[in-house]
Amino acid sequence: MFGLGKKKENDASVTVKQVMDALSTVIEPELHRDLVSLNMVKDVKINGGEAEFTVVLTTPACPLRSRIENECREAVMRVPGVSSVKVNFTSNMTRDNRVSSQLKLPVSNTIAVASGKGGVGKSTVSVNLAISLALEGARVGLLDADIYGPNIPMMMGAGELPPPAQNIIIPSTAYGVKLMSMGFLLKPDQPVIWRGPMLHNALRQFLSDVAWGELDYLIIDMPPGTGDVQMSLAQSTPLTGGLIVTTPQDVALSDVRKGLATFQKLDVPILGIVENMSYFIAPDTGNRYNIFGTGGGRRYAEEIKVSFLGEIPIDPRIAAGGDTGKPIVVAEPDSPAAQVMREVARQVAARVSVVNMSRIPQGVIGLGDIPIIAN
Repeated sequence: MFGLGKKKENDASVTVKQVMDALSTVIEPELHRDLVSLNMVKDVKINGGEAEFTVVLTTPACPLRSRIENECREAVMRVPGVSSVKVNFTSNMTRDNRVSSQLKLPVSNTIAVASGKGGVGKSTVSVNLAISLALEGARVGLLDADIYGPNIPMMMGAGELPPPAQNIIIPSTAYGVKLMSMGFLLKPDQPVIWRGPMLHNALRQFLSDVAWGELDYLIIDMPPGTGDVQMSLAQSTPLTGGLIVTTPQDVALSDVRKGLATFQKLDVPILGIVENMSYFIAPDTGNRYNIFGTGGGRRYAEEIKVSFLGEIPIDPRIAAGGDTGKPIVVAEPDSPAAQVMREVARQVAARVSVVNMSRIPQGVIGLGDIPIIAN
């Protein structure tokens, strides 16, 4: 059914060119170019005064879909003779082909979730980010690269790995996300006492010897700090971008600077900063308490000129979700914390698209396959 619009007199025959000309005035908010020059409009149909077309997004998790739809509708409704507008959406994922070319993996994008120090909720952000992207319709994998402290299986409520097939590891699956972690291979109380080369080999196997299948995003939950694992992954695995998790207080931000510097030296684009444990809303009074200070993550993001992607509140249900294997985006999807997590995921997806498109100055998307992105 066509969307409702103000009825106009059909005093002129509407043409496809008129609709395309109108849509050429609509600017994609993240890429800062118009939809037509980006080849994001297809299947324009005219039926009397009814106009219908499809907009091809760069990710199914586009955070500005509603804005794009409204601006498209308003632009086309200004065409003489148009009485109603129907906007359809599809997506054609932008890709970083270094992953497939170097690691021979059918993975479009790799996202490292990092923090300068432990205890800031990096793994919590990773699991909720992965599930949120899957809920948006993306194909997602989650690699637990914290070899010494693998928590992802418990946080995702995942059981044992399926039996291997032809010497290939079959990942576990939870909430639509494929999972791999050292936690699947160890007894609960078994420590990992490895040096750098062994860590490097394990991570390579987790990437190349796991049947990930085709993924839009592989989320990599990094260990805290700037040690062997970070160096091994960044040097051996093409990373589309890095997401940094912090808390508001200065001691956490001082460590974030070190993690950021590591990414910069390894030429990994920074997708943005997420501030966890930003504030607490008292359930009895509704008062807000900034237990660990306020605004540190946002100020630092502005200082270094990267995107600030959101403030995640303190909510006991977040911790409970990690302990029970039911992350908050599925256990309490309507809670404020879950809504922030979902929006962070959309912002991350948008930043990945921007990073990929920036590698080809005149890159276009839409009618055919999205161009393979290369350095």
